[in-house]
Amino acid sequence: MSGRILAGVLIMVALLAGAVMYYLQIYAFYDEVAGSGTDDVQLVSLASGEPEPILYAAFQAIDAESSPIRYRACFTTTMSHAMLTETYEMYDSTPRVAPGWFDCFDAEAIGAEIDAGTALVFLSQKNIAYGVDRVVAITADGRGYVWHDLNECGDKAYDGTVVGEECPAREDFN
Repeated sequence: MSGRILAGVLIMVALLAGAVMYYLQIYAFYDEVAGSGTDDVQLVSLASGEPEPILYAAFQAIDAESSPIRYRACFTTTMSHAMLTETYEMYDSTPRVAPGWFDCFDAEAIGAEIDAGTALVFLSQKNIAYGVDRVVAITADGRGYVWHDLNECGDKAYDGTVVGEECPAREDFN
């Protein structure tokens, strides 16, 4: 009889721990990011090499302090693909999955649009955190998405490869 009770208690504790872990990963650490209204969406200019704000509306974003790659945002813009490609630096990236409750950001659909050529990806800011770049994708119909992506230095730093001299010093990001 006491074996059944012990097994039941262990199962209940395991279920509770699993539920808490799920909640912590999906909901607890994310915060809504209030838009500043002027420079939430920036792209790196081909002319200056510096990030410049672009025209946007309907900005929504989430972020978490627990990881530099948890940032996601959605917005709309009236800027055309032709104008964007002539003015801003393109980038090669695919979106990271967002929590299901942040329903404006569907990584699979965005990735399919990138693959189909109906969405273009641009660099927003290099090294927003050590080894992490901010990336923006804009679809032909003006929907925009922002996420953080590991750059070459980030890939090396997090997989244990020697980083090398071409990467910035980590101390610059603390």
